[in-house]
Amino acid sequence: MYNDSFLNKKLDERRAADAFRVLRLPYGKVDFCSNDYLGVIKNNLLQQELTRSAFSNDDHGRIKHGLATGSGGSRLLAGNTSFTEETETVIAAFHQSDTALIFNSGYDANTGVLSCVPQRGDTVIYDALSHASIRDGVRLSFATAFPFNHNDMEDLEKKLQKATGNIFVVTESVFSMDGDICPLAEMLNLCRQYNAHLILDEAHATGVIGVKGEGLAQHLGLHEHVFCRVHTFGKACGCHGAVALGSQNLKDYLVNFSRSFIYTTALPEHAVAGIRAAYSVFPHLVTERKHLASITGFFQAAVMPWQKLPSATPIQVVVVPGNSDAKNLAGKLQQNGLDVKAILYPTVPKGGERLRIVLHAFNTMQEMELLVNALNG
Repeated sequence: MYNDSFLNKKLDERRAADAFRVLRLPYGKVDFCSNDYLGVIKNNLLQQELTRSAFSNDDHGRIKHGLATGSGGSRLLAGNTSFTEETETVIAAFHQSDTALIFNSGYDANTGVLSCVPQRGDTVIYDALSHASIRDGVRLSFATAFPFNHNDMEDLEKKLQKATGNIFVVTESVFSMDGDICPLAEMLNLCRQYNAHLILDEAHATGVIGVKGEGLAQHLGLHEHVFCRVHTFGKACGCHGAVALGSQNLKDYLVNFSRSFIYTTALPEHAVAGIRAAYSVFPHLVTERKHLASITGFFQAAVMPWQKLPSATPIQVVVVPGNSDAKNLAGKLQQNGLDVKAILYPTVPKGGERLRIVLHAFNTMQEMELLVNALNG
């Protein structure tokens, strides 16, 4: 057996902190964990659309699109297709953007944009609770970077006053670990005042916020003032991949300089077909979005012995300080047939350990009552 005992030090540290991660299967529990907010995955909502459009025959009896299991290379070599470019055009039109550029994942999109757009001498100012993909992208750039206190516009302005070069402000529409929403209008006002460019991660807003699930920036009518929007497809859209929205200049720049776009095999056609199908399905799930709003209100109004963070989104947070206590409460809910996961330090700050409870359009009121009763038991 290979001697890799040098790995044990870090692993033992995780075990000692009661923060050791393992992979588990849900085993049929009620889903209060996944990011399938609208039930697109659970209810196989893309299957009919895929069968109708992506896999149907053209006028010559040939399969149109979607059966290729691989793309054959990066998009700059063999991996580009007319279907991918058409899909980007459809997405750009839906999001009222000049262009769209598909990436293989949300992680690739965030690291790809942030690692190459800000240059040496520039400044990146990012929300302190930004997703790991944002922080990793910032670390890969040569720009100077500072966090600002979460959703704190006064602290953001202090950082803007010290910024040099081209200035980039980075935030999320909906924060994945807290479920709250950024003060987008106030942030854009500061960006205009200090000539800064906003990069907005709409991952957890896509499909959920807005009449058609178009995301926060469009919902507020502020999308034209955002330098770059990133929408991801692995959550409410029920498939895989991501897109960066912006000007033709930005798209040309990313095609030339974004390493996570250039140096990776492109998504195969069947994955792009899934994205195309999602954009034919999720905008019409109006009833599902209304039900989500209803059960979100129910949970926020529920009385329980734990601190709940205010959230108008499907991401609901019950703060249970301490890794052991958070894991124990999650284990109790699992025993009650509820798939709820604990989020532990160091993923969240020490003392901010929590249960991250995700609500879905398919969760019934009976399941919501069971959840609240278990938290109160």
